[in-house]
Amino acid sequence: MNKIFLIVFLFINSTAFSQELFVFTEPASNMPAKSLAFRDMNGFFLEKDGKLNYHNMPELMWGINKKWMVHVQGFISNRQEGGFEAEGGSLYAKYRFFSEDAIKSHFRMALYGRYSLNKADIHQQELETMGHNTGYDAGFIATKLLHKVAISSTISYERALDNKPDYNFPITESNNAMNYTLSVGKLMLPKVYTSYKQINVNLMLELLGQRLNENKKSYLDIGPSVQLIINSQARIDIGYRHQIYSTMERTAPNGMVLKFEYLFFNAFR
Repeated sequence: MNKIFLIVFLFINSTAFSQELFVFTEPASNMPAKSLAFRDMNGFFLEKDGKLNYHNMPELMWGINKKWMVHVQGFISNRQEGGFEAEGGSLYAKYRFFSEDAIKSHFRMALYGRYSLNKADIHQQELETMGHNTGYDAGFIATKLLHKVAISSTISYERALDNKPDYNFPITESNNAMNYTLSVGKLMLPKVYTSYKQINVNLMLELLGQRLNENKKSYLDIGPSVQLIINSQARIDIGYRHQIYSTMERTAPNGMVLKFEYLFFNAFR
């Protein structure tokens, strides 16, 4: 009987938990209820003038229950003259409203919203409330897990506001857009589970696009990545984001992303 419980535990934590943690997008599934996690994202993007654009985004995440989770995130970068500077932050919330479970598979749907504040200069046509623009982003996520493969898609509406106190959004540019993503991840290792301490290796490929509603300009990026899950709690992501095409002005579309995350189970009782 104990062996059966161990197998079930390993299956749940090694598939549902690890295969749906994408690098560039969020899945419809939530983190475990009453858990707390810390994540640190580092972005290294090369600008057209050759300058290395570095963004650090520390994040605190709370799994309130099986349906709700919230994130609080900070934005730090070296874009401003004089070195690193805290530019703002955001509040993110996700509500999982649909779950369908079966043997070795499940389907999730969720709604999410993000509100961000940013004081940096507005330097591109692309809208990005996670690190560049003050504004909000709200959308729908659907995620399907089938054995060792997870597929997730997102569609959202994003609107940029003035970056107060010094930078008003240009009236000549589109301040709202539709975003769309498609993410596929596959569990590569281990082939057979014997312990929760085994390192999980996931390979992922993500497509990320945006269409500005007023001037109809758009872009599409591709993001391959590798992910390591250690002891079902620690996570390391390494990804590369590359622009496939773009008709809008983007300062630094291509670069590397490195993430570290640690999950504390039952942090709140």
